[in-house]
Amino acid sequence: MIELYSDSSPNGFKATIALEETGLDYTLHHIQIEQGEHRSADFLTLNPHGRIPVITDSTTGIVLFESAAILLYIAEKSGQLLPKSFAERWQALQWLQFHSSSMGPIFGQRVHFEIFAETKLQPAITRYQKLTNDIYQVLNQRLSDAEYFAGSEYSIADIAAFGWTHIAQICGFNFDHHPYLSNWHQKIAARPAVLRGIALPQPATGP
Repeated sequence: MIELYSDSSPNGFKATIALEETGLDYTLHHIQIEQGEHRSADFLTLNPHGRIPVITDSTTGIVLFESAAILLYIAEKSGQLLPKSFAERWQALQWLQFHSSSMGPIFGQRVHFEIFAETKLQPAITRYQKLTNDIYQVLNQRLSDAEYFAGSEYSIADIAAFGWTHIAQICGFNFDHHPYLSNWHQKIAARPAVLRGIALPQPATGP
């Protein structure tokens, strides 16, 4: 049985969406970041960095943190969400890495500087607005000639990117002027498993 420790965030939603998509049995534990539960001694034994999500799997003895690693684990365990095609599988892995190294860090910094920072630093806000738009352009270009990030198949790369585009919309980081990205987002958002995943443990709210 998989135990998922998570909260309502882009990284958390990736795990709940993937688990809902695959139908793997899991139990969800709500780690309430606003209450500081991610810094409790019990949670830090699972992830010493104190971040969600984390999964444990009693059938394999595996404990994992970092959302990209968790997505890969769910895909391998279920035999789903990674294309069988050699070329498309590597496209999925490439875009999963792009999400980890570029999309997540840049969007996360924009959320911090534009919404949560007590002192609004306009140079930082302007920088991350530009970098976010650069990411939108890259994603839009890929989706201009592919249905999904891997190519013809929905995969963990789409789940990873959607975690952040979902939060971007909630935060008002508009990408409607990127039509391929916008159409892709709407298509992913309508999937039943995605609708369930973004409501667990509770829906995200605006700033």
